Amino acid sequence: MLYDPVLSHEWHPVASIRQLNERNPIAVRLLGEDIVIWRSEEQVMAWQDLCVHRGTQLSLGKIQGNCLECPYHGWTFNTDGQCVLMPAHPEQTPPAKAKVQTYRVRLQYDLVWVCFNQPHCDIPTFPEWNDPTFRKILCGPYRVNASGPRIVENFLDVGHFPFVHENILGVRSRPEIADYNVKTTAEGVIAENVRVYQPNGYGTGEGATVQYTYKALRPLTAYLAKESTGPRFGLILMITPHGPTDSTAWMWMAMNYGHDQSEAELVAWQDTIFWQDAPILRSQRPELLPIDLQAELHLRSDRTAIAYRTWLHQLGIEQLVVSR
Repeated sequence: MLYDPVLSHEWHPVASIRQLNERNPIAVRLLGEDIVIWRSEEQVMAWQDLCVHRGTQLSLGKIQGNCLECPYHGWTFNTDGQCVLMPAHPEQTPPAKAKVQTYRVRLQYDLVWVCFNQPHCDIPTFPEWNDPTFRKILCGPYRVNASGPRIVENFLDVGHFPFVHENILGVRSRPEIADYNVKTTAEGVIAENVRVYQPNGYGTGEGATVQYTYKALRPLTAYLAKESTGPRFGLILMITPHGPTDSTAWMWMAMNYGHDQSEAELVAWQDTIFWQDAPILRSQRPELLPIDLQAELHLRSDRTAIAYRTWLHQLGIEQLVVSR
């Protein structure tokens, strides 16, 4: 496991609830650790993906009611991770140490979240989630060879819109980014009044200067809201850190307009945006995000990134960033 004094105490999304079924466990890597996600008749479990007998991956096994069976010798574990049956010796009571390492699990936003150690904070709030006037659509998962903080910083950056997302989120003839406000609070990094010109900013077919609020809610979770008195749009980004430069991005988009558009069409739009970003993310060097502010050059329009890097340093992140 890539132990990190902060990330080891964070909640991380690892799978969607729709990926779960009653027959097949799911193999996931989180912070360098192989884990198995499976659902019994009553609950969802997250365990170290390792049978304590001969080191086989339990994710290759079978779900048998409220137990998970190892594929190698049929050792069977209950929902507490305790072995309850050794088929080669059915008359023998399994020893107490025949127990799998278990982890904390939460179900939220139709995703399975895992925390390795005692959580230091709750799963971040998605403001539109419980508002029935907003349509919610899950996009992804998007797996990319990039570090989680690099993906989050890209999400917080609007200066790349006219170039990476030309004629979708910006235009080359209007690349200017006006001054905006950034603050770091107990909620995280908050950037308000972030304005950028977009060719179809509010779905009217006409160009407009759009105003956003951006938030880095946790080191690997960020949120944006398109500010408007009419059409409103929110997006939450959640990262699964498989390893230092191997990540999966999940996104929930929420909108109180465009109800006539198909879900497939809206997902395809978000797919386009992410895969335009992906080559940039894969190309960045150093691969880990530098939190030493002297390592790269900065402009006024980068103040959200500056605040985010400073905040990560203050939190004590170690594994997914480079300090010098």
